[in-house]
Amino acid sequence: MAEYAEPVAKTDDNYYGEKFKPNKEVVVIKKDGSTEAFNVQKVIVAVGKSAYRALTKFSEEEKEEICRFVCDKVDELDTNEVPIAIMHNIVESALEQVKPIVAKSYRDYRNYKQDFVSMLDDVYKKSQSIMYIGDKENANTDSALVSTKRSLVFNQLNKELYQKFFLTTEEIQACRDGYIYIHDMSARRDTMNCCLFDVEHVLSGGFEMGNIWYNEPKTLDTAFDVIGDIVLSAASQQYGGFTVPSVDNILEPYAEKSYKKYIAKYERLGVDKETAEAEAYADVVRDFEQGFQGWEYKFNTVASSRGDYPFITVTAGTGTGRFAKLATISMLNVRRRGQGKAECKKPVLFPKIVFLYDENLHGPGKPLEDVFEAGVECSAKTMYPDWLSLTGKGYIASMYKQYGKIISPMGCRAFLSPWYERGGMHPADDEDTPIFVGRFNIGAVSLHLPMILAKARHESRDFYEVLDYYLSPITAC
Repeated sequence: MAEYAEPVAKTDDNYYGEKFKPNKEVVVIKKDGSTEAFNVQKVIVAVGKSAYRALTKFSEEEKEEICRFVCDKVDELDTNEVPIAIMHNIVESALEQVKPIVAKSYRDYRNYKQDFVSMLDDVYKKSQSIMYIGDKENANTDSALVSTKRSLVFNQLNKELYQKFFLTTEEIQACRDGYIYIHDMSARRDTMNCCLFDVEHVLSGGFEMGNIWYNEPKTLDTAFDVIGDIVLSAASQQYGGFTVPSVDNILEPYAEKSYKKYIAKYERLGVDKETAEAEAYADVVRDFEQGFQGWEYKFNTVASSRGDYPFITVTAGTGTGRFAKLATISMLNVRRRGQGKAECKKPVLFPKIVFLYDENLHGPGKPLEDVFEAGVECSAKTMYPDWLSLTGKGYIASMYKQYGKIISPMGCRAFLSPWYERGGMHPADDEDTPIFVGRFNIGAVSLHLPMILAKARHESRDFYEVLDYYLSPITAC
């Protein structure tokens, strides 16, 4: 009993020891081979801690019953030495009779030392593997970097703690068998998963990040720099994909500000209006190209504080304004041309570009046909952009057609379900509209449907019965 060390309420040391003292002296043999004289008071201390963990407590009568049961069983053994495992079993039996909920708490906790030794041994083995071999589980992490090694070791510890304290035995077994897969267990205890970050509202009017107040950008090049800082800082505080939705519409007002600023500069220099407008537009084009190029360098070379290169996605293609169109075309052209030495340029990985296709905007003779052509030209040279139809069939298109709301993907494949402004999960009325930007999900769990079907057939059970069994723990993960 002495191996428990949590603080509990103090009890009179002599009360139970004198009243229920065994008929003879007994020595408890602990697991490390050491011995200790039997003391019924230590039983009360141990079970008191188990009751505390189960959010309950014992009455004086229950304590007496536990002590009486334990002392009687010790006497029945007719031996002067009792192994600690047998003593644990006796105490568990007493608790089962008095308070079963505490018996479960006691049973789950009694071998915590062995569990923690095993858990930390796994963490140590993983840390040695990371240190000398590296880690290839995530292509976005460079395990040669010191900061990444540190993050990976922490992630392994966090994963073990999550499995130990947040998953039930059934959930762990389902994971081991392969019926479910819980993504990103290393970070689920701390933060959120993929998100659609509302950059537009963060920039509007200025914001505070860290200990510094950022004023709203007044030019396009500043907007690119500030958005880059926001993305890297915010993406490091979550896990999973990080999306900046409709980036063309976000950048459009700052391009307009730069355009007016350039015109004013050229007019002060005595340049005629037509030439000033042409030169100002060319400067905005240059700012767009340099801004997107800067993002590509920053997002593919600067690791976040979580030790990886965040999975950053931007969506674009629906902005109909002059500078919104220019933003999308410039981004696609920069990606198509690639980065690197002049003789061996290649496209970068981040940000992942998703083209939002609307047949009524991008079709032949439509206002954004040139934007669509730029996307096709980029696709012909690279694997970008990804294409998302807003006017085809399915959930994404139905939301766009009904509400005019775009559901940008979070990372590579996750799409938010609707959350209505007034009704929540269901619209309050016909005027209620869904919100997507500024939201996130709380974690992904994959189901292995072929294995579930095979299990149902092997056990001659209904498929949906087995499916429901594995769906139930997902809601709790």
